[in-house]
Amino acid sequence: MASEHNLFEFQCLSSLAKVFPDEELQEPRCGEGTALLGEVYSFQVAYRSLKPSRPFPVGVRVTSPELGGLIALRRVGLAPSELPGYADADEHVLRMSPGLYPDPLYPLEPDNSVQVFPNQWRSLWIEITLNTKVRPGGHSIDIQFINQDGEAVGSESFSLHVIPVVLPEQELIHTEWFYADCLAVQYGTEVFSEPHWQLMESYVASASRHGVNMLLTPLFTPPLDTKIGGERLTVQLVDVSRANGTYSFGFDRLERWIEMCDRNGIRYIEFSHLFTQWGAKHAPKIIVSEDGSETPLFGWHTDATGEEYGQFLDAFLPALIAFIHSHGLEQRCFFHVSDEPTEEHLESYRSASEKVRKHTEGFPVIDALSNFEFYEKGMVSHPIPSNDHIEAFLDAGVSELWTYYCCVQYKEVANRFFHMPSARNRILGAQLYKFDMKGFLHWGFNFWNSQYSLRAVNPYEVTDADGAFPSGDAFLVYPGASGPVESIRLKVMFEALQDLRALKLLEELAGKEETLRMLEEGLDAALTFKTYPRQAQWLLAKREQINKAIYEKTITRATG
Repeated sequence: MASEHNLFEFQCLSSLAKVFPDEELQEPRCGEGTALLGEVYSFQVAYRSLKPSRPFPVGVRVTSPELGGLIALRRVGLAPSELPGYADADEHVLRMSPGLYPDPLYPLEPDNSVQVFPNQWRSLWIEITLNTKVRPGGHSIDIQFINQDGEAVGSESFSLHVIPVVLPEQELIHTEWFYADCLAVQYGTEVFSEPHWQLMESYVASASRHGVNMLLTPLFTPPLDTKIGGERLTVQLVDVSRANGTYSFGFDRLERWIEMCDRNGIRYIEFSHLFTQWGAKHAPKIIVSEDGSETPLFGWHTDATGEEYGQFLDAFLPALIAFIHSHGLEQRCFFHVSDEPTEEHLESYRSASEKVRKHTEGFPVIDALSNFEFYEKGMVSHPIPSNDHIEAFLDAGVSELWTYYCCVQYKEVANRFFHMPSARNRILGAQLYKFDMKGFLHWGFNFWNSQYSLRAVNPYEVTDADGAFPSGDAFLVYPGASGPVESIRLKVMFEALQDLRALKLLEELAGKEETLRMLEEGLDAALTFKTYPRQAQWLLAKREQINKAIYEKTITRATG
């Protein structure tokens, strides 16, 4: 709607809209929606001033008679991108030009105002966290914009209908790789100091609130995205000592880490890789205390097939397994061998896998790899193929299958780069549901380094790992003053997970066949990881249809 004197414009939009400052709004008005109890519902309000003036502040007031205490309000900020996507990207992107992209979610100013830039669209992100005690039925959310004289210059309203059914808990295992070293570097804190623990907990809490229930756990400094011969800041939870050739291990920090996970709803412990990335040819950096000094006894200089590292694993893994048993963690722990091996690494991966699996019987070993031969030859019990190479694993009926994507998956499939529509992020929930995925992995919750970790970057200035990965691949959060600044990509990813949970609920009520029929109703082709509707309106309408079916099936069951 246009405000008085046509000096301001405001419009409610769905959470799937991306509002750029230099173009007209591309999505239609979205002024109503439905949600289940226990769900987090988000929408946006876009605003623009037509006054020929310098930027100026405008106050924001959000009211709702019964939802007021459940509403969080943030402004959508802009982040720079020099590499929005690779030059041969597909056509399903918003733009290819470098520039400013909507992504970080900032708090409003202390006086609840936002800065208005004349002739530029910006947006507010409005999030309602519905607990199970909210009154079912319709709720109005009113947004007023107030000038410096206290006068209303415009308003918008949104109608949210709460359905009296509780969204079930998430079953999917979900990990977004968490980097303790990046936090220490960005905030200038000593690793595992009290300020570092406090920071880590704030980030873990944010991850958990958004559906992450597995945490990458640095037994030793994770050998991930590190230049061969280079190293990342040491983050080693396990103390290792050696005396007279005999190893001993201290697990106090690991125990504290798990307690942190427990406090924040992290169910699964994902032990860091025991061999280097892209080939499993070396050991991770492992600091060992011996004769009063600490040295990196293992690392790039270590032959992974050598006797010395094998003897170390023969001592360490039984001690770790004993720790797991003594703390009742048997159903929560997952192991990694090496990340993203390819066909040329079959033999080195086989050797490394055997060293790990001889001690980890009964525990899942998971690795991101897309060559079916690794699974076929029994080298990994739980393969995680990328979403553009998953067909062979689906055709073979691999049980408890996971998937992942990263910078390489930029054609056809779902992903979450800055320049992609948010619908391409959210469709993942429906795909995970249809194909009964057990888990989803992504490598970048807070990777604030250049490629190969040659240097730390300021993620407010460099969003593409120094021109290596399209913006949006390396991290989901930005460093705030004392905790994370979240992103619209993180929020939309969580909406995908909520869609998955809603589909699971409908399956309980109507069965898998009926749920799939409803999900794919009206599509020209069956839903796959590469074939899916691209429009935000389809996703929004489909979720509304699913919510309606959940309500009707619940009423029928209750009265039948």
